[in-house]
Amino acid sequence: MTEALENLERQIDELRAQVRRAATSGDPVRARELRADLRRMEQAWENALAALTAPVAEVGEPAQTGSILPAREQVHQALVLLTVPSAPKLVVSVHTAVFGGDLTSVKLTSLKRDEERSFRSSPHARPYYLCNALTYDRLVPARGLVAVSTWPLARRVVGPLSARVDFLRVGIALAHQVERMSAPTAPVLRLLWQYAANIPDAAPTFDAMQPAVVAAAAAAELSVHEDADLAHREDAAERARTQLDETHQLFGSSLKVVRRTATDS
Repeated sequence: MTEALENLERQIDELRAQVRRAATSGDPVRARELRADLRRMEQAWENALAALTAPVAEVGEPAQTGSILPAREQVHQALVLLTVPSAPKLVVSVHTAVFGGDLTSVKLTSLKRDEERSFRSSPHARPYYLCNALTYDRLVPARGLVAVSTWPLARRVVGPLSARVDFLRVGIALAHQVERMSAPTAPVLRLLWQYAANIPDAAPTFDAMQPAVVAAAAAAELSVHEDADLAHREDAAERARTQLDETHQLFGSSLKVVRRTATDS
């Protein structure tokens, strides 16, 4: 496993060099293709590392504490699992329950500020950025929601139905995660139960909870709201592409306060 990680690291280094060469030579199409390959390679590295450091635990045992990943990668790891813009508290809860580690909401808040500064000073120097979700109406940062820059713009927008839609998607993601674990830990099961308890027909009791049933129940309700939610998101994403530059598409625009004068009244 260690040798596989080293091979992946060498390939990642080479891909980064290729992306840089394509970008500096004025070939944006090739650069985008290489960046997509780089993201997939980095995700493979994270999966291999997670497998190497995964705790061996029985149901009911707490997840192993400590993580060799930096906080930024821990946040990305949790968001990739969740698949939707998420609040820091949820990101921390999911990462702690599934991967272990010492991630905190305070670390995540400071990371978001660092990410925007980094992008402004050197755009695309990193394979991904932790960015803001955007409100569908004003295209400003959605309070407290973290997203990943490589997600489609429509997924990074939140509309009037998105809170419920994303809640259901997280329920499905957690259910699938539990199914993949040979011995789900108590924190993971408790987290899934918190979602199952708020999804009709997902689980009658904690003891009777079955991940496949939770996922199916969440998917059934999701089908009711998904199309309308997607319409709001895609409309907002199209406006963002025409009204905002790349930085503001990631981190949101700022509202300007217009002062009223006596002649306005």
